[in-house]
Amino acid sequence: MHPRTKATLEDAQRAQWFNCVGIRDTEAAVVLSSWDEAIESCNSLDWENLCLEATNQYCERLIERSRERFNQWNVIVREMKPFAESLAREKTASVIAEFNLPKIFFNRVCWDILHLIMESEYADVYPPGFYASHAYWYVKGHFPCGWRGGQFPKGKLVIY
Repeated sequence: MHPRTKATLEDAQRAQWFNCVGIRDTEAAVVLSSWDEAIESCNSLDWENLCLEATNQYCERLIERSRERFNQWNVIVREMKPFAESLAREKTASVIAEFNLPKIFFNRVCWDILHLIMESEYADVYPPGFYASHAYWYVKGHFPCGWRGGQFPKGKLVIY
């Protein structure tokens, strides 16, 4: 694991996640009002497709800049997945228990953190972006869970 990735994970680990859900403390995103809305949003096909497209575009940029490094992607994913799952488990356990949140919530958080790690691991090839922006909201105590107001990049991120 690259030192910048360790630092990214340490910053995320120190933060209080989900302590500002539902609080309208920003104009930069659409803020939802309930866990039910957040789960519906994060489970939408549109959000899943946007996240997959963001990952695909990031990988395309990596291939353009260094096919050799990109060819290590799956190996690095296998190495980093336990770190993502561990952090996601630690940060979601209490909120999952308190609000009886479904598995899709944990899966979405895991996906976000794994891809944050991958953006960090490849930051020397192509700068972090989509998932680094998600990490910002986790650290701010919110849950990034959707997109509204137009086709990306037009519109706004949806958070809870």
